Amino acid sequence: MSEKNTGEPEQPLKEPAEFDSKTFLKNLTSKPGVYQMYDNAGVILYVGKAKNLKKRVSSYFHKSGLTTKTQALVRKINTIEITVTPSEAEALVLEHNLIKSQKPPYNILLRDDKSFPYIFLSDAEPHPRLSLHRGTKKKKGRYFGPYPNVSAVRESLNFLQKVFGVRQCEDSVYRNRARPCLLYQIDRCSGPCVDHISEENYAADVEQTSLFLDGKNDSLHHSLVNKMEAASQTLAFEQAALYRDRISALRQVQAQQVMEAGHRNMDIIACAAVPAGVCIHMLFVRQGRVVGSKNYHPKNKLESSESEVLSAFVSHTYLGGSSMDVPPYVVLSHVISDEDAISAAIGLHTQRPIKITANVRTYRAKWLAMALQAARHNLQARLNSTHTLQQRYEALREAMGADECPSRIECFDISHSSGESTVASCVVFDQDGPVKSDYRRFNINDITAGDDYAAMEQALNRRYARLQKEGKALPSLLLIDGGKGQLGKAKTVMEELGIQEIQLIGVAKGTTRKAGFESLIKPNGTELVLESDSPALHLIQQIRDEAHRFAITGHKQRRDQKRRTSTLESIPGIGPKRRKELINFFGGLQAIMKASVDDLAKVPSISKKMAEEVYTTLHSE
Repeated sequence: MSEKNTGEPEQPLKEPAEFDSKTFLKNLTSKPGVYQMYDNAGVILYVGKAKNLKKRVSSYFHKSGLTTKTQALVRKINTIEITVTPSEAEALVLEHNLIKSQKPPYNILLRDDKSFPYIFLSDAEPHPRLSLHRGTKKKKGRYFGPYPNVSAVRESLNFLQKVFGVRQCEDSVYRNRARPCLLYQIDRCSGPCVDHISEENYAADVEQTSLFLDGKNDSLHHSLVNKMEAASQTLAFEQAALYRDRISALRQVQAQQVMEAGHRNMDIIACAAVPAGVCIHMLFVRQGRVVGSKNYHPKNKLESSESEVLSAFVSHTYLGGSSMDVPPYVVLSHVISDEDAISAAIGLHTQRPIKITANVRTYRAKWLAMALQAARHNLQARLNSTHTLQQRYEALREAMGADECPSRIECFDISHSSGESTVASCVVFDQDGPVKSDYRRFNINDITAGDDYAAMEQALNRRYARLQKEGKALPSLLLIDGGKGQLGKAKTVMEELGIQEIQLIGVAKGTTRKAGFESLIKPNGTELVLESDSPALHLIQQIRDEAHRFAITGHKQRRDQKRRTSTLESIPGIGPKRRKELINFFGGLQAIMKASVDDLAKVPSISKKMAEEVYTTLHSE
């Protein structure tokens, strides 16, 4: 069957209409609320909250100042839906619920959405039970925690079992025991299931367990001492020995718990972020004692700052459900702009006030510094992990159109202060990460101050002429931190040395000089621009940043050493003894600089000829 021809020309398929941001923003309210961005297929892209919806949504459509990833998000927007809320705090709660249910790809997402574990002490039985608990708190009893992971809970339960003997068996086992179990035989349980301990003594053991879990170690210690002395006076030596052993165990665990100060419950949250990844390190402080820590690696699709990541993390963590106990005090490594709104939202959710701050001192500042250092270290370790590196090397191979991944990469950088104490660095990476034993620094001399091209040429000549002479392995890829000028010098050096097997790439900073906007320059002058979220670019950034760090460190050491060195040390024939006599005679270097040749010759150990040498050297500097 043939279709009927109407005679009208066939209309081409239309491209989806571009989002009309001007019209949309013109009618947008300035009230607080939540905005949801969707693409052409109606798939959610991003969910955000705002104190002022018009001002916040308008920021996405500015002509400049947007990151590459934000621009990619804006290009995909087809519709935006708005929900107005009575306050910013309620907008925050709604935003959290929408992110949790819809999981938009451009929001900061946490993979680990599990609840934290607790130690639970029941009170439904005549003999309360200690156990690990995770989830909603429906059972009657006391919950201690949260702990960072199950291992920390099991370690605490093991200690409590050995010291206090409170039962940890299931209630069904407890109700049906006719004789004591193995734990009773090895002194890990007092045997309440078969009445081997009185209810009064068991209640005392439970009370001591509660004191320990509450962090009231001083009260617990005094109670145990009093009970030990009372038992000794009544000649109950076995009971006294039991209390003595508990005191000893308590002192031992206190000695091991060096991170202890104050009596507050708080969470310490530190964030480290680079274009390649994010790490959040969280310290759990309960009753003034650090009970553990945990790392998180959220997805950061829009390259948000540390403050923005922390804001999203705090909302996700403390608005995530009733199973999470919120401490009254939260310390952050960076100030967040919506601190008041988040505090209010969490307060509405928990019916308890909470203080969020980044301004702390004394032991809290010490804990925060420790958490921040851990976040940075763990982030670096993750970036250096073999799996991540393999993915980046493969992405770099594809970006460069090579047949195989580079087996060895070297990168050069130059550092100086207005031409003073120029140092070149060379860092080496292979497919397992940095090879620090092969790092090298070069003190650059005999060039015009500030001439980076000449400094690069000298460093490359010294490096690869020596590798050739010693017959050592050459890199398969050489990265030069700089533009076409530095890359041209590198190309010239390689040609003069007859080296053809090294592939050269220049890493030039973009116009904004921000990470993620670099361009890669090939020897023929063509530029290769990678997406800011490209694993290949992340690898190059990591290597370039390491070369930069290594060069700056060497430059500072050389500069400081030079500034600590007296000018007199560079004069031939002036050793330590004569320098001392000159300084003692004139009172200091400035007075020596002002002295004439005749004045210098008056120093007992300085001849007329030597005085002329000293004067000429000092005044030619």
